[in-house]
Amino acid sequence: MTAPFPLIACPDCDLLQREAAVPAGGAARCSRCGTVLYRNRPGSLDRTLAYTLAAAVAFVVGNAVPLMGLTAVGHTASTTIIGGVQEMWQQGQPMTALLVGFCAVFAPALDIVLTLAVLLAARRLPAPRWVGTLLRWSPFIRPWRMVEVMMLGILVALIKIAELATVVPDLGMFGLLALMMLLAAMASSFDPREVWARVRWVDEERQPPGAFAQSVSAEAGK
Repeated sequence: MTAPFPLIACPDCDLLQREAAVPAGGAARCSRCGTVLYRNRPGSLDRTLAYTLAAAVAFVVGNAVPLMGLTAVGHTASTTIIGGVQEMWQQGQPMTALLVGFCAVFAPALDIVLTLAVLLAARRLPAPRWVGTLLRWSPFIRPWRMVEVMMLGILVALIKIAELATVVPDLGMFGLLALMMLLAAMASSFDPREVWARVRWVDEERQPPGAFAQSVSAEAGK
């Protein structure tokens, strides 16, 4: 607790080693197994915030606008994701409807909201302690956001019905494609270590020397 650089455990071999300063764009690797321990990503929080705001817009578009239009025998129909969930429920498939609603609507929305809350709160130094709680919950939410799996299912369905009906992609389809890419960009650009460095300790008098000062200087250097 008195060292200027705290200890970090390798996620693969559990070797304890001291964190070291890493140049911009560089990465620190485990001295025993070579696993990447952390990276120095300048501007990570600002970049992730931009991706998250764009993902929020794409999420609204992808869920509020119809995904596609189907034309067969002179009849035209279109639906949204939520409309498809309601239809599956009415057709006697409640479990499928709940899974689709949770993985395609609720989980992505919750992930975007949690990420926005963390990024906005971390801009104030020191960040409140509840930011750490949200950071611990984020890894449990992300595996459930399965927009890409739903998109794969939609593409398979389009191939099967292409000979029976005319399919016209609507704006909602492009919104979901954008959402899928933006969620991946959020995950790849986000650096939780930078957020943890800004979180207020329970007992601020016992925090490691220079921990808060380093975060302040990093903020001032942007």
